[in-house]
Amino acid sequence: MTEPQALLPRSLTLHRDGPVAVLRLARPAKRNALDDATVLGLETFFAAPPADVRAVVLDAEGDHFCAGLDLAELGETDAVTGVEHSRFWHRVFTRMERGRLPVVSVLKGAVVGGGLELAAATHVRVAEPSAFYALPEARRGLFVGGGGSVRVPRLIGVARMTDLMLTGRVLDAREGLELGISTYLTEPGGGFAKALELAHRMAGNPPVSTYAVLQALPRIAAARDEDGLFMEALMAAISSSSPEAQERMSAFLDGRAGKVR
Repeated sequence: MTEPQALLPRSLTLHRDGPVAVLRLARPAKRNALDDATVLGLETFFAAPPADVRAVVLDAEGDHFCAGLDLAELGETDAVTGVEHSRFWHRVFTRMERGRLPVVSVLKGAVVGGGLELAAATHVRVAEPSAFYALPEARRGLFVGGGGSVRVPRLIGVARMTDLMLTGRVLDAREGLELGISTYLTEPGGGFAKALELAHRMAGNPPVSTYAVLQALPRIAAARDEDGLFMEALMAAISSSSPEAQERMSAFLDGRAGKVR
């Protein structure tokens, strides 16, 4: 079933699969390069997603996930305008990363520059064998501006990101999996089905648990040990005290829920 798209640009499509929203980049002729209208559309969706949506699949039309910033949008700007544009991307990607919905991205073909920055802001990344990763900004006299210098090193480390930026090295799908860019690698054409399966699994979690994972876990990982342990204790207590958690624990203890095998 297709959702109304009155507030979204033509470069984004939105569909529903039960509790999962499928948000798809729709600029295949541009290898889904991101213009301002598309980034604003992402913000529009993640600022006020439908109340009954519990997870999101971020997909793309055509053969490529996203080739980065549409350089036609860059033009000649002064430093202040450049900072403001970068902060605009930061705001949108952070809204997605720190929202209430887990986001699973489907990576194929070019995942380059701003496309890699967008992927790094999603929570789980499913790659197809065609996916390749690069950060060519430095080779063009530029620097990453969509949060890549913060998020990508969390995945692959500062040294590997330095190599990508200074040499223009391109990683293939297998290298991306081994280094931690993607979390799954499927057969050709299998990315969307796997992402949808994972999103439905996530949609079945209690909202309080999802909130704890998306909001508390990144802060705990970035905190000093003692502060992190204290936040963990708070979130564990809050999560376990919810009615849905109490019911699920009762079902497990009564043998009505399956065990992990």
